[in-house]
Amino acid sequence: QLQLVESGGGLVQPGGSLRLSCAASGFPLDFNAIGWFRQAPGKEGEGVSCILLNGRSTNYADSVKGRFTISRDNAKNTVYLQMNGLKPEDTAVYYCAARGNYYCSDSARAFEYWGQGTQVTVSS
Repeated sequence: QLQLVESGGGLVQPGGSLRLSCAASGFPLDFNAIGWFRQAPGKEGEGVSCILLNGRSTNYADSVKGRFTISRDNAKNTVYLQMNGLKPEDTAVYYCAARGNYYCSDSARAFEYWGQGTQVTVSS
């Protein structure tokens, strides 16, 4: 059973940065894409970013383009989300999710495995 564990969330001032990590473990490590999603109170969930583990594709929501960067370290089975220029509207619980398909998706329904989430709060 694949397990995903997020870390790196916290409280940051507007304009600040955080780096989220998503570490995968378990057997088999049978997944090919990792996505980051976020859920803010009273708002619909949003697909933030996605990366294929073969490195051939990354994508971003318009709301984070130019500020967030997704990357991977396959040797560590870890995917990162570098978040710069954080805004109060980025405040949410961030989840990473994995899917076996070789395509990224911004739909939560496309992902089979989920982490427990990490809180990101952007406030002065």
